[in-house]
Amino acid sequence: MPKSQRWRVCSVPRCPEFTQQSKCDNHRREAEQQRGSARQRGYGREHETRFRQPVLQRDPCCVCTAMDHGHTGPCRQPSVHADHWPYSRRELVAAGMDPDDPQYGRGLCGPCHSSETAQHQPGGWNA
Repeated sequence: MPKSQRWRVCSVPRCPEFTQQSKCDNHRREAEQQRGSARQRGYGREHETRFRQPVLQRDPCCVCTAMDHGHTGPCRQPSVHADHWPYSRRELVAAGMDPDDPQYGRGLCGPCHSSETAQHQPGGWNA
C-alpha cells in the first residue's frame, strides 16, 4: 500500500482520530488558523517589492547547492521563490534586522525551496 494511503492516529497528543496525513482535519485547521495568513506573517506588498522582486532579479536561476538535493553544483533551474538565507525571516525579525533587505535572500526553484523549508522550518511542511 502506498505511504500516502496508510491510516494513522493524529500526531496531536491524546487525539484519537485516524487520518492519512500527520494531523486530523480539526487539528490541521487549528494549526492553519494559528499560523495566520501570509500578510499576517509579514509577506505583504512591501515584502513583494522590497525583497522578492530584487532577489529574483539578482538570482534568476536557483542558487541551491545542497548535496542532499542531488546537486553537484548550483541547481540552475529558474528561480520562483525568494528564500530568506542564511537567516530565516523569524531570526531576522528577532535580531532587529530588516527581513525585507534583499541581502538576506536567495533565489530558489520550487523543489529546492520545498526541500529547504521541510528541513529547516520547525516541523517542516507536515507539522
